[in-house]
Amino acid sequence: MGANSSTISELSENDYLKKLSGTETISENEPFWNQLLSFTFSTPTNSADSKLLEEATINICKALIENNPRTGNLGSLIRVLLSRTKELKISAECQNQLFLWQTHNALFIISCLLKVFISHVSERELINHFSYHQTEPGTYESEVEDLLEELLFCLIHLIVEVPLLDITYNVLLEAVTVLIVFLSYQLFHKEIIHESIIHKYLMHGRCLPYTSRLVKTLLYNFIRQEKSPPPGSHMFQQQADGGGLLYGLASGVASGLWTVLTLGGVGSKPTPQQEQSSPLANQSLLLILVLANLTDAPDSPNPFRQSICSFRNTQDSSVPPAPSAHSFQINFNSLYTALCEQQTSDQATLLLYTLLHQNSNVRTYILSRTDIESLVLPILEILYHVEDRNSHHVYMALIILLIMTEDDGFNRSIHEVILKNITWYSERVLTEISLGSLLILVVIRTIQYNMTRTRDKYLHTNCLAALANMSAQFRSLHQYAAQRIISLFALLSKKHNKVLEQATQSLRGQLGSDDSPLPDYAQDLNVIEEVIRMMLEIINSCLANSLHHNPNLVYALLYKRELFEQFRSHPSFQDIMQNIDMVISFFSSRLEQAGTDLSVERVLEVIKQGVVALPKDRLRKFPELKFKYVEEEQPEEFFIPYVWSLVYNSGIGLYWNPQDIQLFTMDSG
Repeated sequence: MGANSSTISELSENDYLKKLSGTETISENEPFWNQLLSFTFSTPTNSADSKLLEEATINICKALIENNPRTGNLGSLIRVLLSRTKELKISAECQNQLFLWQTHNALFIISCLLKVFISHVSERELINHFSYHQTEPGTYESEVEDLLEELLFCLIHLIVEVPLLDITYNVLLEAVTVLIVFLSYQLFHKEIIHESIIHKYLMHGRCLPYTSRLVKTLLYNFIRQEKSPPPGSHMFQQQADGGGLLYGLASGVASGLWTVLTLGGVGSKPTPQQEQSSPLANQSLLLILVLANLTDAPDSPNPFRQSICSFRNTQDSSVPPAPSAHSFQINFNSLYTALCEQQTSDQATLLLYTLLHQNSNVRTYILSRTDIESLVLPILEILYHVEDRNSHHVYMALIILLIMTEDDGFNRSIHEVILKNITWYSERVLTEISLGSLLILVVIRTIQYNMTRTRDKYLHTNCLAALANMSAQFRSLHQYAAQRIISLFALLSKKHNKVLEQATQSLRGQLGSDDSPLPDYAQDLNVIEEVIRMMLEIINSCLANSLHHNPNLVYALLYKRELFEQFRSHPSFQDIMQNIDMVISFFSSRLEQAGTDLSVERVLEVIKQGVVALPKDRLRKFPELKFKYVEEEQPEEFFIPYVWSLVYNSGIGLYWNPQDIQLFTMDSG
């Protein structure tokens, strides 16, 4: 290798890496480690760069897998890292960049090695690789201390203790990444892992007392969204006087090794994406989700999930009725701001879902916000751009809305928030509309998209459930929202008639032929009638509870009154049609009395006058529509593959060979 530069392709022939993976035992006290760890390197920030790196070093890693049982060099590397991390916090406070630099490099090498080890050997074999240790020439036995647990504890301790500064940013990022890599065995198993030695180490023993501090630190990393420092800012900077001994030593060693190894790298101008994103925040969020979705141990629940489900606001001074061992306090205002700003990513939406569903403190706080539109609008935008989002992201956004609509206060407040000029809504210019009406428009659009494209029954059900939860609180519906409610009913009615006609024709054809099987139109008809009934219940709920607040809905109902005639005598809809039929008859009669050729304004005036005159006891009361989100019986079967697909696709310096992945197919991942 040259003295001034290195390329990715040269890594496979690098003397230091070949020695590390070779047949020679290297004691942790040898100068070799200073030489190996003294390189200047820009950590890959996307999967493409990581792929190049892995392809260049895969043979080195495989050689170490083969030779490590005889050399114990992996264990020596781990011990070297452990020795350097003992003084890391002081090093950061004293701006001792040499320690930080070599610690980062050690973490990075361990991360690269672990990714290959985990994809090629079992967890038990990996444990053995950590225990190989030379006691005397030619003799090896297991270590007394557990090096794997020591490393996991070291990583957690590093993340929670070392302050986040420019010079520590990449050390902390690499520590978080190594923890994710440690947990990546799940990627190589089709079945959900329920028992794991690594999981046990994290959820018991030395690591357990740090559970809440780790979750809190990771959450604050997400909240802060600190951008990666400019390339080179965390490296050695020669002093004006030419630098001291440490600089000269590091500089000299580096020039003999990797020197400046670039992957778009050191000294290069960051891309716009790199400038805008925070690798540490993104990686910390992924680790939170991975930890939260570890399966419970046979003898104890997942402490990370307990911590995420129980943390409280720093402003909350009350004593919780049942304190959690892993609870902590965090600034909810800062968390709320970060959640609002980051909803373009799947992982931020999944975190919001997790907190709303499982942490009652967060849910209560969010639903009490007077600026709820800051959170709801990004969620609506996800649903609006359904064509550009993966199905899981859309589903999570929809469930978030469903959880929010379980709260009557939310359903009232969204109609009091007036929005102006919603630029991303392109079907119609909305110069002024309430948040509630916009929510209705987007949910109805999602239903219509689903009817014509994906035809997902659960998406339909959850959309309608959210509308049903809101229906009794509909207030001052925008005329376009009222039109879309009736238009959706018209679409369903048309579909019902089409299926009914197909069933009739099929039955006639079957009577004349004994050979052709009868298509199962009965099931299709049953499904569409269930949806129609739910739409009628939503309309009825609004009329029965807030008729006087919604003249635009009455107007839209009268304008399309013929749609409802066929359902008046239908046995499945007779009961729910009573109120709708009565409202149509009552207001139609008043309009006839008002004369002909009435303007829109005059019709609305007649409707508003009629609302006052309509006796309330004439509307039959039905049980309140309330739907509550219930998680699947085995949620891990959905969430664990989803979380790992996010890790796999995150592009934050991690790359796994798609052919090795077992947890999910790459098409659906």
